[in-house]
Amino acid sequence: MRRAGRELLSLALIDARNHTLHLLSLYEQALGGETLAVPRVAGIDPPVWLAGHIGWFAEWWIGRNTQRAFGEECPVRPTRLAAIEPDADDWWNPAQRAPADRDAPGLPDLAQTKAYLLDTLESTLELLEHAAETDAGLYFYRLALFHEDLRGEQLLVMAQTLGLPLKVELPPAAVTRPPLSLPATPWELGLAEGGFAFAQDRGIERVDVPEFEIDAQPVTWSQYVEFVDDGGYDRPELWRTEGLAWLARQTEGRRGPRHVEQIGAARHGTGGSVLQQQFGRTVRAAGNRSAVHVAWWEADAWARWAGRRIATEVEWEIAAHTAARRGFRWADVHEWTAGTLHPWPGFRADPWSRGGEFDPQPVFGQARVLRGASFATRARLRSPKRRGFALPERDDGFFGFRTCAL
Repeated sequence: MRRAGRELLSLALIDARNHTLHLLSLYEQALGGETLAVPRVAGIDPPVWLAGHIGWFAEWWIGRNTQRAFGEECPVRPTRLAAIEPDADDWWNPAQRAPADRDAPGLPDLAQTKAYLLDTLESTLELLEHAAETDAGLYFYRLALFHEDLRGEQLLVMAQTLGLPLKVELPPAAVTRPPLSLPATPWELGLAEGGFAFAQDRGIERVDVPEFEIDAQPVTWSQYVEFVDDGGYDRPELWRTEGLAWLARQTEGRRGPRHVEQIGAARHGTGGSVLQQQFGRTVRAAGNRSAVHVAWWEADAWARWAGRRIATEVEWEIAAHTAARRGFRWADVHEWTAGTLHPWPGFRADPWSRGGEFDPQPVFGQARVLRGASFATRARLRSPKRRGFALPERDDGFFGFRTCAL
């Protein structure tokens, strides 16, 4: 999809919008009405506002952008036309509508928002028909597509955080396999010019990677229970100073990843028991399912306890590309990696990041890199080259990890 042409992009944009509308319908069922009112929680946008923002984003960068044909070379503040909806910027521009005001009276309701989503999709598709079949000509259409896919996963993360009973089908647990040994190899990280790429993926870094052993799948609940059972949360020697400080700030004496209600002792090889909230229901997590909602600090402490280390992003990428037939499994959870986010040689900010909304630069050296994908990630975003990132204390996303031998 990074190099999708007009015809494929048209189908994908329709699919993405249908998925957004489907998620809104799940919210309607869960909340029992069209207001979709949710409690105010830090980091949670009202779902109706977020849906309107999706349509606004496409119109802002495509329908209203007179310089969209420049692609990545488009100026930060291009000449813009009026919006379909005269109040669109006041309602959905995150630079104008602060998070605390995104559920204020007077904002569009669900029916108005759905109508705006359909109107903006129609105008996007009409403009796409006449776009140049080049990377520059199609850049903003690809950006709008992937932006909507990212927001779709955000809607599912929000539902999980709020405990909403969305009817979401989780993938079945898979058979666990022993770690894999991979030979030393030179490797090239990043994406060169050509096709679409997010800012943090752009550039090239060449590295020589020594031989390593890596888990065939992310750390499972049965493995995580053993760490808890061995007092992992009460052993300061396993935690970095910053991790201990983070742990001290958690309420009610945290003894497991987020949304875990009960985590039992491992006995007789059963792998223990984990009761976790999943979309408003308390379920018993299968022992061979990937541990999820883990903060980076917890992943690091577990690895120290196990006498291992979190995999680096280059090790993860090599294994994803070369060891799939040997049992390397990914796309269960987004996976924390060892290093901090940094730019690769050739990095340059793109129009979206230059506008400040999705700029990785302020968190270079602080955020940790996430690799892979989760069950909530659309298939076209599941790439072994794509880098996600988050600060190490984040645990709201569908985050897990895997390790390597020391």
